[in-house]
Amino acid sequence: MMNRDLRVNYLVASVTTIIAIIIFFYPTSQSPDFKVLRGVALGLFIIGIYATQIVPELVASLALFFIAIIFSVSPTSIIFSGFQSTAFWLVFGGLIVGIAVEKTGLGIRLADTILSRLGSTYATIVAGTICVGVVLSFLLPSTMGRIMLLLPIILALCDRLGYNKGRKGRTGLIMAMAAGTWMPSSSILPANVPNMVLTGVADNFFDIQLNYGSYFLLHFPMIGIAKSILIFATVMLIFRDNPPDMVIQPSKVLPWNRDEKFLAVGLFLTLSLWSTDFLHGISPAWIALGAGLYCLMPIISLVDKNDFNAKLNTGSLIYVAAILGLGNILIDTGAGDMVGTQLLSIFPLEFGNSFQNYISIVGFGIILNMAATAPSVPALLAPLASDLSSASGLPLITVLMTMVIGYSTVIFPYQVPPIIIAMQLGNISLRDATITTAIISLVTIAILIPLNYFWWVILGYIS
Repeated sequence: MMNRDLRVNYLVASVTTIIAIIIFFYPTSQSPDFKVLRGVALGLFIIGIYATQIVPELVASLALFFIAIIFSVSPTSIIFSGFQSTAFWLVFGGLIVGIAVEKTGLGIRLADTILSRLGSTYATIVAGTICVGVVLSFLLPSTMGRIMLLLPIILALCDRLGYNKGRKGRTGLIMAMAAGTWMPSSSILPANVPNMVLTGVADNFFDIQLNYGSYFLLHFPMIGIAKSILIFATVMLIFRDNPPDMVIQPSKVLPWNRDEKFLAVGLFLTLSLWSTDFLHGISPAWIALGAGLYCLMPIISLVDKNDFNAKLNTGSLIYVAAILGLGNILIDTGAGDMVGTQLLSIFPLEFGNSFQNYISIVGFGIILNMAATAPSVPALLAPLASDLSSASGLPLITVLMTMVIGYSTVIFPYQVPPIIIAMQLGNISLRDATITTAIISLVTIAILIPLNYFWWVILGYIS
């Protein structure tokens, strides 16, 4: 028997697909809106598929390429432009590093080292779990990779502490791991797919190179630190449990092996170059590609040919390329301009009223995030940044950065596939997960987003 959520997903996907087909085939080739409507139809169809997750993202991405090519929606150079984006290569290099972190055991060493020193209270264990998720965001660019690395450790930890299935403490630790792994990572440039999409759009459309260091300074205080504290407070409010049945004893520290040492050196150099990119000007994408090459070098050989062929997540790469290609298609067909015009007529934007304009753009990003998935927000909204900047008087870079706040504010779990995976594998109910994400988002909207405005004023991004 199909569950209710799946039935709703199929219904939404079916409705959006039918509407898209009608829009796609209704106009004739002589119609003045022929190209625009085909762009709108393709965007509606693909976003409906991405949002409902009725087929794997890889299948939806390949369908985008296939339909766009077969029906000549845009030139080939536009359709496949995502493969030329810096975001694509940033993800590519990061995935190779992720394989090395998993293969060498360095990720498990770091997680186990931190978790084994958390103390004997539920609060310290929750805090440590969130910290592990944030720390690994600097090392593993794939949120799904971090979830898959940490979840077995957290489940084993719950068993050791006596937090069996059904205990609030177990649910709280899993949600702390899931939320702590995803939400704060939006403040770390190479740490998740939406960041990569935004990087690609900023580069492709506006020739803006996002710097790791300035991006970190702009977002980490609120999205990184403050939101981590908020996640901790929410979990403690909802899922506070009795002290664990046993105290975690620090695990025996094994000597570092040769591969861990080589990888630690490579990660140190990579993070150093990322954090100082405002000095040397090398794109984070090429630093990530260099880090991947370092792991593949025969002498170092942290990732061999078999590892590369078997473990590289090509689905993520194609997904990023497809999302970026979709944004370019919408611009090329004129669909983006049409949507932008409609949005500008709805947005309460007032030239010079910086706070109102900031709240409006952030708010639309949050609403768009609810209608689709997080990576869709920068793909659809970022190409409109120039129009939004002109209408609001906010600098273009500020408009682009407001989109990070929008897609990092997750009201419902379905907006972020890695959180859904953590729920499924950790046997977390949709109710518990939704309550957690909703509370975090409501407090974010009420407190953190206004505070972030004043932080940006101090930094000079808003005058």
